[in-house]
Amino acid sequence: MTTKLFLITPPFTQLNTPYPATAYIKGFLNTKNMESVQADLGIEVILELFSKKGLENLFQSNNQPTTDNCKRILALQDEYIKTIDSVIAFLQGKNPTLALQICQEDYLPEASRFSQLEELDWAFGSMGTQDKAKHLATLYLEDISDFIVECVDENFGFSRYAERLGRSANSFDEIYEALQKEPTYIDEILISILKKKMEIIQPTLFLISVPFPGNLYSAFRCAQWVKKHYPNIKIAMGGGFPNTELRSLSDKRVFEFFDYITLDDGELPIQLLIENEQGVIDKEYKRTFLLENGKVVYKNNSLKMDYKQSQVGTPDYSDLLLDKYISVIEIVNPMHRMWSDGRWNKLTMAHGCYWGKCTFCDISLDYIKIYEPVAANLIVDRIQELSEKTGQNGFHFVDEAAPPALMREVALEILRRKISVTWWTNIRFEKSFTKDLCLLLKASGCIAVSGGLEVASDRLLKLIDKGVTVEQVAKVTRNFTEAGVMVHAYLMYGYPTQTIQETIDSLEMVRQLFEIGVLQSGFWHQFAMTAHSPVGMYPDQFGVLKETENIGSFANNDINYSDKTGINHNQFSFGLKKSLFNFMHGICFDYPLQDWFEFKIPKTKIPEDFIFKALHEEVEFNVKPTAKIVWLGGKPIVAYFTKSKKGSSWEMMRLTFHDKKESFTIQVDKLEGEWLVEMLQKLAIKTSKIYSFEEVKLDFETSLEDFELFWHSKPINSLRNFGLLLL
Repeated sequence: MTTKLFLITPPFTQLNTPYPATAYIKGFLNTKNMESVQADLGIEVILELFSKKGLENLFQSNNQPTTDNCKRILALQDEYIKTIDSVIAFLQGKNPTLALQICQEDYLPEASRFSQLEELDWAFGSMGTQDKAKHLATLYLEDISDFIVECVDENFGFSRYAERLGRSANSFDEIYEALQKEPTYIDEILISILKKKMEIIQPTLFLISVPFPGNLYSAFRCAQWVKKHYPNIKIAMGGGFPNTELRSLSDKRVFEFFDYITLDDGELPIQLLIENEQGVIDKEYKRTFLLENGKVVYKNNSLKMDYKQSQVGTPDYSDLLLDKYISVIEIVNPMHRMWSDGRWNKLTMAHGCYWGKCTFCDISLDYIKIYEPVAANLIVDRIQELSEKTGQNGFHFVDEAAPPALMREVALEILRRKISVTWWTNIRFEKSFTKDLCLLLKASGCIAVSGGLEVASDRLLKLIDKGVTVEQVAKVTRNFTEAGVMVHAYLMYGYPTQTIQETIDSLEMVRQLFEIGVLQSGFWHQFAMTAHSPVGMYPDQFGVLKETENIGSFANNDINYSDKTGINHNQFSFGLKKSLFNFMHGICFDYPLQDWFEFKIPKTKIPEDFIFKALHEEVEFNVKPTAKIVWLGGKPIVAYFTKSKKGSSWEMMRLTFHDKKESFTIQVDKLEGEWLVEMLQKLAIKTSKIYSFEEVKLDFETSLEDFELFWHSKPINSLRNFGLLLL
């Protein structure tokens, strides 16, 4: 019996790029010659909803608007219906000239979302026409979205659907109740798309990936419809949501919709489901929940080992509508902007996290705990294969934290193969990110990094076990910024035992980092206690009290708790976010911190030059003998000349180098120059041989004297500014 799999991501995740889970699984199934078809139902529902026909149906729905804003939108319905197809095509990159009309601001109908435009004018002053038009088109879509929420489906949201139901899902009751009601307007669009696909594909196994709480309700709606109309097809759920939330699942009603729920890496569990269906094996499972004799059981009885990262294949994005995704510019946060604008192929450099100690993180779970890097040449093979297949050379490495040594090897391999790539990833701000490593990453196409500064307080960073200090973060962010790589910091408030003083001091550190220009983007989020983190598992050690001990029968991850300090951390939310918004736009650095809050706060204890001093400490000149030296520049043009002084003369060399922006010249003694020209050829990234500092020194000293003096000379310093890197 042959198995045909249908893999879906239910609405909604991102509008600009597919969530990669189904592409990863399809890539793996290809290695096993198993037939599969995938679909991102999120983008397909959006395109049907936001179309001429979709809006005509929408405005004919019976519910009448109650607010003036939605009455205005309804009154302007003809304008929305007339413009929608052109706007969507523009956001898909197919209609760039429309930007000129959109920017004249008499083309799009405008409702309440446009009222913030005046405030944003200064932020968009420097933006190009395309970007400004994208932002205006995004506001236009958000106006329509407001109408949908008020008049048609209260659960609608662009990157999440019925997220509230997923978030409060300790009990299955509320979702179960919602599923007994008639399908909503959005549900009907979803089901009509699913129906057509099922008729064409006729799968034997239906897999639903649920990455976030906002995909949960629609995943159940899809499963419910398939169960009713195709009762013989087995249905499985996997993905980020079950991996973190459903590890103690016991509610058997879930299995009215799903036959299996798998946890963690999906490759082997899915392979075993297929083999069970085919009768190749009998009731052998890996990390799988199912119903047996009317009870929910967890089966992990297979002795087979999970696949190594080198064996899972290259993600396969075929079947997905790659040219139909829409780029939006929701907010003027540079990192969120990158997240939602443009198409990114998603890859990972390593499975899990190489650090794996942060106390707020779910480090007890396999997807973080089991660290396994992928070889650099295999990563770059996958980059090339995906670029070829998708026609896109933008890559987002979705690592927990990309390891610096592996990033270095990947960068060298990209440069060695002379391929053009744009990429970004998540990192830890650790001291391995030297100025030279940042320059290498930039040269290979790295445009941005994001990392957790979390709480800008050394006491709390130690408690979090982050393994960094604020000073170190400042130096690393400077190294990336000076190399031309954008830096985004994840910031946290309300960590257990955090005092009001520490929150204010943290804000002052962040203010200084933005003012001095080493951070370009950031986002504050409030600490949440999760069941699989050290704080959740050992609350006593962190000064918190769990408010609820009873485990629900459905989702269990977020834990309600009280902090022994008794501080209401919610009160800081607005002030922290408002100040950050202004800092990101380079303004209000001179405002007293008190101005951001409507209640009394203590004065900061951080000296106002703390970050400045950290960045101007003396740099050590010691070089490790094992440090690698590479040359990113080209071959110099050589000229000889003679220098004379006080009656004696000697031969010199003038080496002229051309890089992409400028040309520069250095002058060296003839013998040193001849050695240097030959050595730069060896240090250029074209072979797999990379020389260490010690090897270069020994080579120099076979015929010349005092390498250290030569290394710290003015000509070599010039080369160090133009691509002679010490890694």
